[in-house]
Amino acid sequence: MLNRIIPKTKEKVPILGFGCMRLVEKNGSIDEEPSKALVRYAIEKGVTHLDTAWMYHRGQSEPFLGRALADGYRERVTLSTKLPHWLVKSREDMDFFLNSQLDRLKTGYIDYYLVHSVGGESWNRMKALGVTEFLDLAKKDGRIRYAGFSFHEGTESFKKIVDDYPWDCCLIQYNIIDEYSQAGRDGLKYAAEKDLAVFIMEPLRGGKLAKNLPEEINRILDQAEIKRTPAEWALRWLWDQPEVTMVLSGMNDISQVDENCEIAETAYPESLTAKEYEIIRNVAETWRSLMKVLCTGCQYCMPCPFGVNIPSCFEMYNNLFMFGEPWKTNAVYAIRLGGVMGGYSVASACIGCESCVSACPQGIDIPGRLKEVSERLEGPFYHTLRLGAKVALPVMRRTAFFKKRFLPDD
Repeated sequence: MLNRIIPKTKEKVPILGFGCMRLVEKNGSIDEEPSKALVRYAIEKGVTHLDTAWMYHRGQSEPFLGRALADGYRERVTLSTKLPHWLVKSREDMDFFLNSQLDRLKTGYIDYYLVHSVGGESWNRMKALGVTEFLDLAKKDGRIRYAGFSFHEGTESFKKIVDDYPWDCCLIQYNIIDEYSQAGRDGLKYAAEKDLAVFIMEPLRGGKLAKNLPEEINRILDQAEIKRTPAEWALRWLWDQPEVTMVLSGMNDISQVDENCEIAETAYPESLTAKEYEIIRNVAETWRSLMKVLCTGCQYCMPCPFGVNIPSCFEMYNNLFMFGEPWKTNAVYAIRLGGVMGGYSVASACIGCESCVSACPQGIDIPGRLKEVSERLEGPFYHTLRLGAKVALPVMRRTAFFKKRFLPDD
């Protein structure tokens, strides 16, 4: 397993980490024994960083890891988990969640503690509640070693958050399709220039870039002199960039661990040839040709005076046509943009003022396409999920149900 160096601390970490959001499930719960065996097998193979969060597997991921890392395994790994800012209503809540996570994970400290999926508006709210003082104190008293944030908005918002606190690390969605969306390549380079360790999530877009590929993409890959699996092409492209510190993979099968670990043995930075980069560019462009809206995520249309997160609306609409999974796409849309995790920024908030149209380098009819997004992604499921979350979240924070559901006894 190759390693890279955390810029600020000079600590050595493996280039491959284990994302614990897609563990083996059975009947709606984590299947304990095969998942524990998988995690421990990965550790033995050198995957010694594990990433989880309060909400993963409906609150089961952290307690599971606390059990899986018994018998001396905790001492062999670094752990990252995340503060669910959308559940935080006060400075005291921050301590409640962190202390609860220490209990769930059966550990005295978290190596990397991230503010989960924070954006421009939610970061400002968290700052007003005292999150920077909380992170400083948690580092000082030893509950966390390093502080970071995970992110799903645009490049400019990302840069502002990077500059607003002395972070140690960040976690961004980045892959051959998302090179220019969300934080993107510019954000990756900006964070690296500021000496942040940059961890990568969704390197294979939830596995979509690795299996059941469109025939057009298979034809492009077949032209390569060196034959590689789709997963290897996507992972090598990431590791070829020296700014990438670690790639998190949501592995749920021994064969995936073996394949990823084998790739990570030889994926040196700046080792791909110009011809190989051309193949990857052709693959990415072919994927993007399946997009419904030709949005590059450049953010020139932002900010919308009525709060619409235009690039994110188009990104999720495109995902629907590129990868299917309408239920998942609708859920992510409602959670991220419908006010569950932060500001209300859905497509239907557009009033057709057209202030964005002249700013769009792609010449997209933004109001017209946002209407399509609203019609497709704001149906009955969206409204049911938003209403349920609006009613449930304030109640959940301190009730017996909340503690029973998310702080299970072991």
